[in-house]
Amino acid sequence: MGEEEGSLEDAGTPLSSVANAFEDLAATIASNSSKADCDLSLSQFTHACSLVSVLFGSLGFAFKFAEMEYVAKVRDLSEASKTYSTLNDILDYDVNRNTVRQPGSLSRNLRRVRQGLDLIRALCEQFLSSEKAVGAGMYALPTREQLLLRLNETDHSVQKEMARYIAACNPVIEYIDKLYISRDISLDW
Repeated sequence: MGEEEGSLEDAGTPLSSVANAFEDLAATIASNSSKADCDLSLSQFTHACSLVSVLFGSLGFAFKFAEMEYVAKVRDLSEASKTYSTLNDILDYDVNRNTVRQPGSLSRNLRRVRQGLDLIRALCEQFLSSEKAVGAGMYALPTREQLLLRLNETDHSVQKEMARYIAACNPVIEYIDKLYISRDISLDW
């Protein structure tokens, strides 16, 4: 707390909110990992995912289409949380109806959201390994300084928060993949 940047970090930046939400999801997965029926609340999951849309927005025009698709899929899943309690519920529903890969199905939307989370995770990893742009050779992406400004972060805080998101996002992505694999649904789509 005695750091100069402590007040900025304590302010609850968009990135810290994302990291907190995904740490909560990862903790739920970890605390239930010994149970065969481990499940995530769909509403908790969609809330965490909705926070990630700010990160897409901070990437600028190059990611506008990805942002719009991601936001639409999260919105659909959020609406579904009024009917379905868990991620397992939506997959079971689509498996029973043979609509897992059908455009607009909840299972397909979950897959797309999972891919969006993975994209942001990969971009965070790239950002942390680069002193220049978010993606090496991708001139349309914001510079490091622009991204820090857009996210209201400092060099120190962005490294900390991105590392937290990466660490917490990995078990969430693995969990989602296991949901598909446990139903003999390949991940190559």
